[in-house]
Amino acid sequence: MAHLDVTSGDSLTFVGTATVVLRLGPFTLLTDPNFLHRGQWSYFGQGLFSRRRTEPALQPADLPPLTAVVLSHLHGDHFDRIAARELPRDVPIVTTAHAAGWLQRKGFHAPLPLAMWRAESFADGDARLTVTSVPARHGPGVLNRVLPPVMGSVLEYRATPESDVLRIYLSGDTVLHDELGEIRARFPELDLAVVHLGGTRAFGVLVTLDHRGGVDLLNLLEPRRAVPVHFDDYGLFHSPVSSFLQEVRERKPPTEVCLLQHGESLPL
Repeated sequence: MAHLDVTSGDSLTFVGTATVVLRLGPFTLLTDPNFLHRGQWSYFGQGLFSRRRTEPALQPADLPPLTAVVLSHLHGDHFDRIAARELPRDVPIVTTAHAAGWLQRKGFHAPLPLAMWRAESFADGDARLTVTSVPARHGPGVLNRVLPPVMGSVLEYRATPESDVLRIYLSGDTVLHDELGEIRARFPELDLAVVHLGGTRAFGVLVTLDHRGGVDLLNLLEPRRAVPVHFDDYGLFHSPVSSFLQEVRERKPPTEVCLLQHGESLPL
């Protein structure tokens, strides 16, 4: 596999599933690291297994030095056994308190648990990057208490104190719920949304956004652009990205949707 080009400007590179690499000035973030190969089995949790259908664009050895990992929650398609074995033990991992405890037990030295609406900041010279935890909910009602806690995130990057802020929303695995409206209230101008799709079901109940829910989220938050992720990679993803794109064409949300293939990058 080719190493990630670290000489290009600010960008998002789609690795596969919900894994992206964000290059923001001097900062490099990795999200929801899933490096399993095509044909390998993943344990999602709650008794659900699925075989990977696609090949990731990168492996941990292909990555540049990381500022941090942003981990939405602890499921096998978001932090897999390759990530657990090969990511540096000292890399900061911004995540939920539930996942942070597990990471510490696995030997990671720098998990950074965030409560809702709390933030973690990174600095490099004049550049600043802030990661704020925002609401996500993996399922409705009682099912949400069975599934692991999930963290959505808003990233805010400034190259200098005088620069305009770049805001990126990472949805995490979520279904639609009332608290998502608070994200719009606190962050009314989002430059990019990374939207987890897939239409996964547990016990017959939807636990990630399907094609309709994905467009509902765009209509709610109105980001300038959106990149769909977390689709078509596993057998448990029942809502294909083609259905989402068709829903976008029919309903015309106020957002430019940018579909990336594995390994493709979007300039930011």
